[in-house]
Amino acid sequence: MPDTLTITGEIACPCELAAIDLAQLPVAAQITDVATLDPKRSGQAVRLAAVLDAVGVKPTARWLSLHASTDDFHASIPLDAVRERAVVIYRQNGEPLSPKAGGPFRFFIPDFAACHTHEIDECANVKFVDRMELTAERGYDNRPHDAAEHAELHRKEREE
Repeated sequence: MPDTLTITGEIACPCELAAIDLAQLPVAAQITDVATLDPKRSGQAVRLAAVLDAVGVKPTARWLSLHASTDDFHASIPLDAVRERAVVIYRQNGEPLSPKAGGPFRFFIPDFAACHTHEIDECANVKFVDRMELTAERGYDNRPHDAAEHAELHRKEREE
């Protein structure tokens, strides 16, 4: 069975989406080459707004929590700040996004600083995402809290 993105919380009905499901979202929401958003990135993505439209987000949803069980990383960010800006990378070279590339799914905010909120930083670009949760209140978030923790996290990533 292919890797899926589980979406729960303040939505019409919890669901699981595979890369093929994301590829079938509207053509206008597809990004065939993420390098057009950031030259350091590659792959095919879909706009977060299209994913949210597909699952029927309730008006009570204010926060988006991104969960990555592979490395037990979690980030909870204000939904309105990223709804129209973020993308979900789901393919690379015509294949589902591999774990080496941050798969099964990689959440990416091309210009995270433009969100103008302290809850959104570089670490809101979460790799290995396998679950998204929409909530009325801020969800679980274990991102680094200070500059030293942040530097240590990225040092470990470079070593891997």
